[in-house]
Amino acid sequence: MPDDVLSELLRPLRLSDIFYSRWQAGGEWGVQGEDDSCAVLHYMLSSECFVDFRDGSPPIRLGAGDLAVFPYGTAHTFANRPDAVAARPLTSVLPQRTPGSSDVVTIGGEPSDTEMLCASLHYDGTAEPALYRALPRVIVLRRDVLTEEPLLHGTLRSLDSEIARTSPGSGLVVLRAFEMVFVLALRTALERLTELSPALQALRHPGISASLVAIYRDYARPWTVETLAREAGMSRSVFSETFRALVGDSPARHLTARRLQEACALLSDGSVALCDIPARVGYQSNVGFHLAFRRAFDTTPGAYRQALKPA
Repeated sequence: MPDDVLSELLRPLRLSDIFYSRWQAGGEWGVQGEDDSCAVLHYMLSSECFVDFRDGSPPIRLGAGDLAVFPYGTAHTFANRPDAVAARPLTSVLPQRTPGSSDVVTIGGEPSDTEMLCASLHYDGTAEPALYRALPRVIVLRRDVLTEEPLLHGTLRSLDSEIARTSPGSGLVVLRAFEMVFVLALRTALERLTELSPALQALRHPGISASLVAIYRDYARPWTVETLAREAGMSRSVFSETFRALVGDSPARHLTARRLQEACALLSDGSVALCDIPARVGYQSNVGFHLAFRRAFDTTPGAYRQALKPA
């Protein structure tokens, strides 16, 4: 696995800000969160809670020292027991979750024996690579796994005391610490939990991950299935079959999606001339670029840029 495949997957997200909170809960309690366009982390400091997606899948128990990462903020309930029926909407517990701020939440009754740290890492949802959404909706790293990851474990253990500090730069330190936890958690999942999803297997596969790095980093190069297969060190047929099985798409379609994703970013940047964008993202002709863009977004690049302008 190339060392930077995870970096190339996450780079377009542009992690920008964070809201974090410290929870103290006791007795009977439950909270229902909604889908959110951010990465969500729950780190259990003491006792336990249960995560439920309310879709018939078994609730997931989180014990003291466990970490749960929701890469794209899938809606879930967390409560004191697996069969909790009533759950308060998260918006009633935390009506304001302004990026860059923090809060302390006390919920349920006494004694408040359940403590956890929660964070929402905000990113540019329009820049999500297609494969990012194919990651598991939740990645759970148990305490015994975390203790074998010194940097991740040490960062998590220091978060509680760092959050309590008010010294200069503390806010930035906490932001960077949670970002580090997020990236290290995904790295650990790639190394230890590939059975959770084909997407993790794709990122771990030596050949497919090499082709993904090429697509994500060098999208403007004139790639073909043949040249991507050579980059992967695989035959064309085996490469195409394996890529589709693990990524869920053909190499050509995945490359097109990456190029158009970057085109959208350039269209949002008013300093880049419209006529320069096709070549910047790997198209040999303006016509080919316009056709691909219209097929994907049902609009033209010019109309897309115009719609982004303030009224």
